[in-house]
Amino acid sequence: MAQEYPLPRFHFQVDWGGAKISFTEVTGLVMEREKIEYRHSDSRDFNKIAMPGLVKNNNLTLKRGKFEKDFDYNTWLEAVANERVEGRRDIIIRLLNEKHEPVAAWTATRCFPVKVTAPDLKSDANEAAIETLEVAHEGLKLMKV
Repeated sequence: MAQEYPLPRFHFQVDWGGAKISFTEVTGLVMEREKIEYRHSDSRDFNKIAMPGLVKNNNLTLKRGKFEKDFDYNTWLEAVANERVEGRRDIIIRLLNEKHEPVAAWTATRCFPVKVTAPDLKSDANEAAIETLEVAHEGLKLMKV
C-alpha cells in the first residue's frame, strides 16, 4: 500500500490576469461566513437559532522580490485610484504537486490593490528586497481541479 503525504506549501503558482507571476508568499486565503443568531418573540425555546449570514472577505497579501524597472504594483494602484474600470483583475492561486500539476486552486474575483509596501532598506542586510501587495477582492472560491 502506497503511503500518501500532505502536499508541501512551497510549490504554488499565481495567475495574475492571464500572466503567471512568481511570488515568495501568499497569505489571506480565508473563506468565512458570519453567523446570524435569531430568536423570534413567541419561541418557547430558551435558545437562539443560528443561520448563515454574509460572507466576509479578507484581503490577500502577496510578497515577491523587487526587480529593477518593475513598477507594476504602483501602476495598478494608481489606475484603481483614478477609478478606471479596467483596474480590477481576477487572481488564481494554484497549489502544485511534484509533477507541477495543480491539485487545488483558489480564485479571488474582481481584485484591486489597497496597499503597496516597499522593501525594508538596511545597509547591513544580506537578503533580497521583498515588496508586499495587499489586495481586496469580492469573493474567494476553492476550485476543483
